[in-house]
Amino acid sequence: METDYLTIQAAGHHELEIKKSRFIADLGRATTEAEAQAFLADVIAREPKATHHCWAYVLGDHDQIQRESDNGEPSGTAGVPILTVLQRNQLHNTIAVVTRYFGGIKLGAGGLIRAYSNATSTGIEAVGVVKRVRQRAIQLTVDYPQYDRLNHYLKENDLTVLQTLYTSTVQVTIAVDLAAVDATQQDITNFLSDRLTMTLGAVDYHEVPVEIHASSRRDD
Repeated sequence: METDYLTIQAAGHHELEIKKSRFIADLGRATTEAEAQAFLADVIAREPKATHHCWAYVLGDHDQIQRESDNGEPSGTAGVPILTVLQRNQLHNTIAVVTRYFGGIKLGAGGLIRAYSNATSTGIEAVGVVKRVRQRAIQLTVDYPQYDRLNHYLKENDLTVLQTLYTSTVQVTIAVDLAAVDATQQDITNFLSDRLTMTLGAVDYHEVPVEIHASSRRDD
């Protein structure tokens, strides 16, 4: 994937009880269908006595792979609501599995849709969301008298420090959004009056936590 995108922060699960039925939402990352199916198999192995294992995933550079399953629930009451929550939260390369232990009270179609939707939403909130941002590493080499000023600049401008090496000089490697590389280089050069050496490094993804707003979760 060549653009920034949202995904879950880490694999995890969260449980809800709705009218005596247990709904356990498991969220995981996957980049291929084989990885998604392996994640599903692990959940099934962990919860072999569950009534249903309903799931959905969104995969691919352009979200071109989207699958869902009601796994025995009435058609359209489980897989589609799970997939809809993934889409609404703009999550990519993510699988959600909602395991249900039937509690003896039928929820009806509308109740099932709300239950699977809420289980997925609260599961996402529990594990957290990150934005995977393409950034370039820039190595900044300064003499020790310049280090405090550089460190102050980096903190004031909320720039991510990947590594700091203390040798005869100080080498600080930072991560900068691609669109801001040129401007950041110029600003640091001006701020330190050109008293540094700057080396461009590789482009890679770095993860930035994203706050999930309550408005992103709905009951239908």
